[in-house]
Amino acid sequence: MPDYTLISTPPLAGYDKTLGATRLHAPADLAIVSIALPLGAEDAALKAVKSAYGAALPEPGRSILTKEGARLVRLGSDQAFVIFTHATPDAERAVATRLKGTAYTTDQTDVWTGLEITGPDSRTVLERICPVDLHRDAFAEGDAARTVMEHLGALIVRTGEDTFLLLSASSSANSFLHAVETSIKNTS
Repeated sequence: MPDYTLISTPPLAGYDKTLGATRLHAPADLAIVSIALPLGAEDAALKAVKSAYGAALPEPGRSILTKEGARLVRLGSDQAFVIFTHATPDAERAVATRLKGTAYTTDQTDVWTGLEITGPDSRTVLERICPVDLHRDAFAEGDAARTVMEHLGALIVRTGEDTFLLLSASSSANSFLHAVETSIKNTS
């Protein structure tokens, strides 16, 4: 019987296109780990996050980029994501080890697919498919929101002046990519 090796590959791995002035790409080795703060022990977990990443967990609806390049995204009062570059399949263990058992962690890497959109037209592209007000004054750098884009659940994080990280379910990755690509083509 032949030996087979299964290799986990993100659904949009290697995708990188520039259409007009807008670049859309799937970040390589994107790891996503959820953090749930335990009821009654939130303070210890928050202290551990700050110690582990050199930054406090931001307020809900905000994100922060740590000095080492991990992005802490606060989704609710007791839930957050750590989004970082990590090539091996042990992202959850890496975060759990740093938090020393003070929070519940779950690997979300295979559940989500990520796209980064950047360029001066990125806001115009996204406003066609995203109901969140993305005006610079309403959605500041570091803001994050759960939303729906073309009937698909999504998380949007503004990571730069004209740059957004978009996350959606990996099971509908190609539909999500198609929606964003179509919006780019329709605004170019």
